Amino acid sequence: MKHLAAVLLLCCSIVSAQDRPVSGAHEVVFWTSGGRGTTGSTASNGILSAGLRYGWVITNPHGPGPLRGTFEYAVDAVPLYVIFQSQNAYGAGVNPVVLKWNFDRGGRVAPYLELNGGSLFTTKEVPLGTSHVNFTSGAAFGLQFLGRRWNPALALRYVHISSAGLSDPNPGINTVQFTLALVRFSRH
Repeated sequence: MKHLAAVLLLCCSIVSAQDRPVSGAHEVVFWTSGGRGTTGSTASNGILSAGLRYGWVITNPHGPGPLRGTFEYAVDAVPLYVIFQSQNAYGAGVNPVVLKWNFDRGGRVAPYLELNGGSLFTTKEVPLGTSHVNFTSGAAFGLQFLGRRWNPALALRYVHISSAGLSDPNPGINTVQFTLALVRFSRH
């Protein structure tokens, strides 16, 4: 993980200036995320995932004071999902709904909040004894470091994985994850 962070920071330091998240901008993100289960019988499970995001900034900055920001809609493709449980599962997913608020603080650091939801398809049941098909929902708080063409971002996210009743029992997995990303906003 230390080497990945060093590579991301190096890449960010050698590229040119870039746009901020304003109406009409498109966001491209390469991200990786990992964390552990937090509750119940799945607390010992771990998750590692990596994906690509494409987003559309829909509004110009608006809102009062510290809440001022832009609204964005995005889609995540998640080609790599590893669930560490007694029998590890590998999978892929898609989050067709990512709603993101980019706070506009005027500086080089832009906090954001997001809500997302999607689906996950795995080689083994997740958690074991349930289903190969699951649904995901989550929320994140992160920081984007702006000022370059490709910018690092860090986030703390909560992710819930559950079959939504497709199987019985349906314990689900609740995780807290750390996300590291490279973000680019551009206007077309």
